[in-house]
Amino acid sequence: MSEPIDQTLAGCVVLITADRRSAELAAALGRRGATVRHAPALGMVPHIDDAALLSGTRSLLADPPDTVVVTTGIGFRGWIEAADAAGLAEPLVEMLRGTRIVARGPKARGAIQAAGLTADWVAESETSAEIAQVLLDEGVAGHDIAVQHHGAGADGLDEAFAAAGARVRSLVVYRWGPPPDPAVVTSSVRAVAGGEVDAVVFTSAPGAAAWWEAADAEGVADDIVHHCRAERVVMAAVGPVTARPLLDRGVEPLVPDRGRLGSLVRTLVSHYGGIQALATVAGPLRVYRGAAVLDGHVLPLTPSGLEVLRLLAGARGSVVPRDQVLAVLPGESKDPHAAEVAIARLREATGSRALIRTVVKRGYRLELEETA
Repeated sequence: MSEPIDQTLAGCVVLITADRRSAELAAALGRRGATVRHAPALGMVPHIDDAALLSGTRSLLADPPDTVVVTTGIGFRGWIEAADAAGLAEPLVEMLRGTRIVARGPKARGAIQAAGLTADWVAESETSAEIAQVLLDEGVAGHDIAVQHHGAGADGLDEAFAAAGARVRSLVVYRWGPPPDPAVVTSSVRAVAGGEVDAVVFTSAPGAAAWWEAADAEGVADDIVHHCRAERVVMAAVGPVTARPLLDRGVEPLVPDRGRLGSLVRTLVSHYGGIQALATVAGPLRVYRGAAVLDGHVLPLTPSGLEVLRLLAGARGSVVPRDQVLAVLPGESKDPHAAEVAIARLREATGSRALIRTVVKRGYRLELEETA
């Protein structure tokens, strides 16, 4: 019998800003309990319909390069698929068989092998910097190098090889385009600025930059930065290149040791698992943007009940006056009875009458283990 998946992210609202592989990322986060929102900051030009890719492919077939650099597995597979749709797959593979193939990491090597080819050299660090260092140390002056890029294609390889005297030809397998739904992106930056989201996840530098530009357009970028610095929202980037637009904003994101979606999810789980829960008499309590988790269980709270519990948790065992409870309830009631009703419903939802104590003539407080 397999162990149940850790539900550390239960109740945590996570915003995914990516389009590519977003379903895979959302599923991984959802399995760990997260409530996932999706707002792709950029769309992609499909590789099969990309005339520039096919034109570049035909150029390589007519005039084969000495070396082909494969930067991503998914990009290489997409290149073969696009060539196949245009009736060029067989000559492309045959042309590649006669070149030196350099792969940026195991995934790129796997895609090369799936096409019936063999990588001549693999950058085990999975970085473009290692590829540049090795090839430049060997000397590339007078060489013809084709580089299969992904996304925006800005990884510095083209410029480094050209500066060293090589002829460089780029193939971008998919290119960034406008977001599929600009209104969703606008809504997402407002939601983060409004405190509705616990974490925002980025998987590409262009996507991160585009999302922050949307925040600028809505005039909420400063509010988001403030939330980040106050640790009310967490930013997470799949790797250091993706993190750069966030660092430029003065935001320090979570970055996994390896640039993988699985590593990104584990980094988020580790972060939230490391946050000290409030030790109450009913068990550990964590209050997120969209839900609260008590002793490992997501509480069935209404939005107003969640706000009251957030208020009590923020006081960390100190007394919260009735007027403050009334202030977070909908409407403008000043009737103390409304506060009593809200507290009673909250006690019922938590399943513990001992969790919230009424302090006569003063208000309410959470019963913590240390004060019990």
